[in-house]
Amino acid sequence: MTVSLRRATADDLRAVGALHQRSRVAAYSSFLPAQALADPTPEVMGQYWVDRWGWERDDHLMTVAEREDRLVGFSYVGPDDEGDPSTGLLHAIHLDPAERGRGVGRELMVDALTTMRERGWRRAALWVLAENDHARRFYERGGWSTAGVRREDRIGSALTVQLRYTRPL
Repeated sequence: MTVSLRRATADDLRAVGALHQRSRVAAYSSFLPAQALADPTPEVMGQYWVDRWGWERDDHLMTVAEREDRLVGFSYVGPDDEGDPSTGLLHAIHLDPAERGRGVGRELMVDALTTMRERGWRRAALWVLAENDHARRFYERGGWSTAGVRREDRIGSALTVQLRYTRPL
């Protein structure tokens, strides 16, 4: 069965939150402790996306991927978080764990890059966990490279290091 992409609506956000939480646990459990990934719950993550959508929907865009009318992934793009007006930020690509390796992530990335070009950005940026080797390889295959910038953030109780990646559009 093929995957279809469409722009998200407010009705998708709770399901996006639940998928986001499943994706995080599956992607990060090999290098983050279970206690760090236990929160937020899928319900809390759904409310997070409802709230965030309310603040950002005017200048951010979410795309959802569906297979047989079931949400299997999403991407989220918006303006650069470092204030560069020529750069768009790929905030997220998350997949249902069962979809890993089936091409959905690549479709979402191609769509996100197209969206950023259509919005007039000339460069794309993203942040990825330094320890997330699978995601780093995925982005590198997609033409992204490290920008030499790091930052620290927390996922639950765990301190993480994120690397900034960029690519031309």
